[in-house]
Amino acid sequence: MSHQNAAKRNLAAMTDAWSAMTQTFLQSATAANRAAMSAMVPTASNGSESETVPASIPSIDHSSLDWQFDRTVDDPEHISVGDTVTFEKVISDEDVRAFAHVSGDTNRLHLDDEFAADTRFGERIVHGTLVSGLISAALARLPGLTIYLSQDLEFSGPVGIGDRVSARVEIVEDLGNDQYRLETLIRDEDDDATVINGEAVVLIDDLPEE
Repeated sequence: MSHQNAAKRNLAAMTDAWSAMTQTFLQSATAANRAAMSAMVPTASNGSESETVPASIPSIDHSSLDWQFDRTVDDPEHISVGDTVTFEKVISDEDVRAFAHVSGDTNRLHLDDEFAADTRFGERIVHGTLVSGLISAALARLPGLTIYLSQDLEFSGPVGIGDRVSARVEIVEDLGNDQYRLETLIRDEDDDATVINGEAVVLIDDLPEE
């Protein structure tokens, strides 16, 4: 009986450790997404709000006139393999500095022109996590309420300050239980180059009733 009790205690300890680790990961992922999205809230260089328009999607608060997006499906009940969303914006110096402040990533490669000029890139570049945050912006524009479950990324090139960047997500597999696997792709439109590719898994819930 003592061996059984010990085994139960060990199992409980392992379960608690796994739960704690999972919670920590989710909190970190949430913080990263919030940091990326915070840097995408449009603000003018003088600190006042730039011109925005009412959102055309219930789960989005507002949109900037400079942002562009397109999607192939408007009803969450009709989501299927092959549906896509594309989100596009210019990543400005203000975006980069706001992201550095919010995230704490003050790497001089992103903020100091003289320092960055002596690196392999020859100039300042945008934080990779900020660039990948455009994937989150595209996912937020799927119909329904999109919740990130996982994301794999491969970085293949830098993005310069002031470049126009597009994020494209495509549903490639219906996993059941309202979960989907997506191909995720980010392009630097100014350089006509793919800079990030990968895959994500998301859960799409119904929107809360208002």
